[in-house]
Amino acid sequence: MGAWELLPVGVVLLLGLSGVLVPGAPGSWLVWAAVLWWAFEDPQALSWAVLVGATAVLFLAQVIRWQLPPRRLRASGATPRMAAYAGVGALLGFFLLPVLGAIPGYLGGAYLAERLRLGGHGEAKASVRSVMRAGGTSVLVELFACLLIAGAWLGAVIWGP
Repeated sequence: MGAWELLPVGVVLLLGLSGVLVPGAPGSWLVWAAVLWWAFEDPQALSWAVLVGATAVLFLAQVIRWQLPPRRLRASGATPRMAAYAGVGALLGFFLLPVLGAIPGYLGGAYLAERLRLGGHGEAKASVRSVMRAGGTSVLVELFACLLIAGAWLGAVIWGP
């Protein structure tokens, strides 16, 4: 596939990643659909392997999310700004400290948003802790799974045959 054919797939992947942070948006489904689209457009063994891996990772993420308490983010004080900071932190962390950096990046972004909003370390730390207990962990699991899939797709596009 050429760059112009890969660009829409990448845009749908980015929309899916941002959709994970928006309540009610089908972010993980968009990420999976982008990989499915790519696999159909470029039918090679590697693209099908990435699709199968993406399906398995999303299934595992759903199983983990079913074990976590239901999301009650609005009641805990989570704001859209906090979600944006946490998402950008996870994305930066994912690439700066490969893969596992998404977790401290997510927490650091959420903390930074709360520190800017509330002003103090103690209040920001308590706010992030309550948000994570109220469903932030569920969002982190889904975002991490989608970041893994996007990273696998990007790696397959760059280093694939």
